[in-house]
Amino acid sequence: MKEKELRAPSGMLMMFVWIVLYLASFVFIVAGGTQMEGGSDIGGLLFGIGLVWLCVGWIPLLGLRVLKPQEALVLTLFGKYLGTLKGAGFYWVNPFCISVNPAARTALRQSGDVEQKAESVLTVGAQANRQPQTDRRISLKMLTLNNNKQKINDCLGNPVEIGIAVIWRVADTAKAVFNVDNYKEFLSLQCDAALRNIVRLYPYDVAQNVDTTGDGEPDEGSLRGSSEIVAQRIREEIQKRVDDAGLEIVEARITYLAYAPEIAAVMLQRQQASAVIDARKMIVDGAVGMVEMALNKLNEGGMVTLDEERKAAMVSNLLVVLCGNKDAQPVLNSGSLY
Repeated sequence: MKEKELRAPSGMLMMFVWIVLYLASFVFIVAGGTQMEGGSDIGGLLFGIGLVWLCVGWIPLLGLRVLKPQEALVLTLFGKYLGTLKGAGFYWVNPFCISVNPAARTALRQSGDVEQKAESVLTVGAQANRQPQTDRRISLKMLTLNNNKQKINDCLGNPVEIGIAVIWRVADTAKAVFNVDNYKEFLSLQCDAALRNIVRLYPYDVAQNVDTTGDGEPDEGSLRGSSEIVAQRIREEIQKRVDDAGLEIVEARITYLAYAPEIAAVMLQRQQASAVIDARKMIVDGAVGMVEMALNKLNEGGMVTLDEERKAAMVSNLLVVLCGNKDAQPVLNSGSLY
């Protein structure tokens, strides 16, 4: 099913024509009644035409449609797809046409279709709000879908909580209406599935011997450090799943990322331990360099001649001073080292 754009006449012109004909029916009734009193057969015909049009003349007015910018109407005539009416304006279509939009009563957690006054009922899976509304127009604007956070195991088996925001729009109204039962709920479900499918390929943080690209070579990809790449892969995965529904995924962004509460404290201790180890390593590297520099300066200047035992004692003292967490408290030795 492909979209077919419908060309409709001006609603203002057609409304003027039908109103004029409706007023003419009153004239026919009055004129026909007058001539019938005089025994004229034409009077009866005029009276009959006027009376019939007075009864059914309001039906063509039901075909008037008003569209705002970036809106569309999918029209069917006796079950057959007639076309899609697009473009802002006032139009007239066949009054027996029916506007079709199976997602008109569905409001997801997204921009543009949530009414605060309507009562909402939570549905299973998509967490959609069912709202009593009769508007069958399809929005062609860019909408932002903000699905609930999900708990997913990363490639190392650690549970993480992640949420995404998806910017999307309806690209083909015919596919969106006729290829799926409800394109909004379909999109929400496919976003959840694509998110789970991509997140399980990445670790939360950089890990060794992990291949996130599928080329067989370990890399440094991670959910925390490669968020742009992960978001792009999520967008592409969702787009493949919703092509048949006539939807276009413009962008996908990670809005929330954290370890699950049950392991968050343990992972925090792990990160703190890793930070302490890195800091100690840097301190030791700097202390060794400073000790080496001090020994070289003493040897170059010839100020003090140290044997191996004195050098070892000096290195030990300097490392204790430079690597300690507290300020050094020197002890004066009044005697000999031996």
